Amino acid sequence: MATLGFLINPIAGMGGRVGLKGTDGSEILKRAKELGAEEVAQRRAQEAMRLLFEKKVDVKWFTCSKNMGEDVLRKAGYKSANDYQVVYDTPEITSAEDTKKACEKFKEMKAELILFCGGDGTAKDISNVVGKDIPIIGIPSGVKMFSAVFGVNPKSAAEVVLGFLKNEYSLAESEIMDIDEEDYRNGKLHAKLFGYALTPYEMNLVQTCKSVFEGADDEGAKDEIASYVLEIMEDEKETIFILGAGSTVEIIGKELGIDKTLLGVDVVKNKKLIAKDVNEEKLLEILEKEQKVSIIVGVIGAQGFVFGRGNQQISPKVLRKVRIENIKIVATPHKMSQTPKLRVDTSDEELDRMLSGYHKVITGYHEMRMIKVETNK
Repeated sequence: MATLGFLINPIAGMGGRVGLKGTDGSEILKRAKELGAEEVAQRRAQEAMRLLFEKKVDVKWFTCSKNMGEDVLRKAGYKSANDYQVVYDTPEITSAEDTKKACEKFKEMKAELILFCGGDGTAKDISNVVGKDIPIIGIPSGVKMFSAVFGVNPKSAAEVVLGFLKNEYSLAESEIMDIDEEDYRNGKLHAKLFGYALTPYEMNLVQTCKSVFEGADDEGAKDEIASYVLEIMEDEKETIFILGAGSTVEIIGKELGIDKTLLGVDVVKNKKLIAKDVNEEKLLEILEKEQKVSIIVGVIGAQGFVFGRGNQQISPKVLRKVRIENIKIVATPHKMSQTPKLRVDTSDEELDRMLSGYHKVITGYHEMRMIKVETNK
């Protein structure tokens, strides 16, 4: 019988849909709750754990009590002492220290793999304790997730665990990235390499590390993309344009002469900014009053994510109010040459299937490529 560790960061991802770009720190968590943020990690973790339970794998889980692991295991179907063992008691209010202490227990119990649910900060905390002694794989539930230790989505993470148990996947050194969330909230993206972890690797199931593409060719292409998008806006003056995060979309904002947030979501109509750095609630409020809507969204370099990483404000509820043909994806030719496929992970399986298939990607002035969007569901 294999012995695996399992833990959840209960607050991971809560800041996404309310536009806070993370939940690090007690004040930000308090603010997220005031804005109506809901816990998402439990649901994401349960997607993965339910699949593992259905496969009836011969595993004993070491986990934490209550909402750091045990609750999800029981909901997935694990009941007896033969199924799991609580090795860490979860306090009422959790922090990074609880993640670290739980992983110390996993090391003591000689866990063969740690499955966790969280974001980059959670991955960094785990790596800080286990290093390369224990392989890890993450169920993505943070706001950004630039590290290369996460499954493409919860079910992909579960598939990685299944492959690991069957010795189907080799272990790869995977980058652990993290950022300063306060800088991130202020529109400054400084992703740093924290270290490396061992991860069971299968290219279709595990995301790569985010890459940043810079240079004269990329900047020129961004200008061309912006010029073309402005022509579209000129032809569609009554359309609301939801502008996603990222440097390519930021250039569109500069061409419009508006103060576009680099890492937030903004709304434009008739080439004028009507709402800045909005959350899901504000977007839904705007969409109640508007009939014609388009979304302009960039691509996370190398990872290929269009929705589900860093733009959770554009939630399933928002996306369902926009016709798929009115979603405009923008990316430079260089970025697309280094990004083998596009992905979506909206937390809504039916919607992900609707978004899959071939989409036009605007790569320059009146230049487009047809790229397939995949879900791995």
